Amino acid sequence: MATGVPNVKLRTGAEFQGVALGCAAGFTPEDIANSKGWFLSAIQAGYRTFDTAQIYGTEGSLGAAIKESGIPREEFKIVTKLPWHRCEYIERSFNESLTSLGVDYIDLYLLHFPQAISYPTGYDVPTDPQVILTGMKILEKPSFNDNWAILEKLYESGKAKAIGVSNFSVKTLEALAKTAKVTPHANQVEMQPYCTQNDLVEYCKQKGILVMAYSPSGHEKVRKDPTIVRLAEKYNVTANQLIMAWHVARGVMPVPKSADPVRQKQNITLPTLSPEDVAEITGLDKNERIVNKPDENGILYGWSLEQYGWEPARV
Repeated sequence: MATGVPNVKLRTGAEFQGVALGCAAGFTPEDIANSKGWFLSAIQAGYRTFDTAQIYGTEGSLGAAIKESGIPREEFKIVTKLPWHRCEYIERSFNESLTSLGVDYIDLYLLHFPQAISYPTGYDVPTDPQVILTGMKILEKPSFNDNWAILEKLYESGKAKAIGVSNFSVKTLEALAKTAKVTPHANQVEMQPYCTQNDLVEYCKQKGILVMAYSPSGHEKVRKDPTIVRLAEKYNVTANQLIMAWHVARGVMPVPKSADPVRQKQNITLPTLSPEDVAEITGLDKNERIVNKPDENGILYGWSLEQYGWEPARV
């Protein structure tokens, strides 16, 4: 039987819809302009939690869609993120997000990556893709501990109702805990049946940190897995619906991106899986990242697997 999506609760007491719409639209002006249309269709489908980021360029489209919907802002939960190249300008970047969204507070504000970088262009992202690839410089300072202290001030001010991190592991969360006054309210990571991160899920549960999963279906590679196909047929749902239901059963908030109204509705109309089927899907784990995948030298965006605190994939 298909059911509605249960809410999840942060340690602050705030309740978020248990599935969020991912708001990465592509990076062309046309992609970004068109996003407002599918944000509106998602609102009509019943979404009330939206996950964007300043680097996506869709904060303005999301804010416009929420305003155009006529639904009070208080009914929405907005998640956005600090770009990794603006760690030296956190308050400026945060205030720009407020302006772009057209709101006076953000429900959940995340550090997008543990590492801080700089570009030759400084505050702005380079327009030349080659400069983005070759001009990235990893900074020793500010550290994520330094950045977190500033997010704590935003939280204390009330402008950020909750704060969290993204792409953090148990290792980096433990390092953050050495200086943090506030334990992160959420940690958004790549997670899907080939990369279940069981230890991280358990650690976050113990600490009261909500786990959010980006690229939660694992794309076609995972959706076509024979076990996924078989179980989707058993529940008479799509592979995507099955995987979203698996996340929800684990207490994880999936963040699927879809611009299609039919799939948007499907992603919040989920079956209730048996514990045995949840365990079988979890058993597909290979620790294989599909989106943010390290190169042949084990390096991703200037950091090694060891720095991230990630284990290599199992072949």
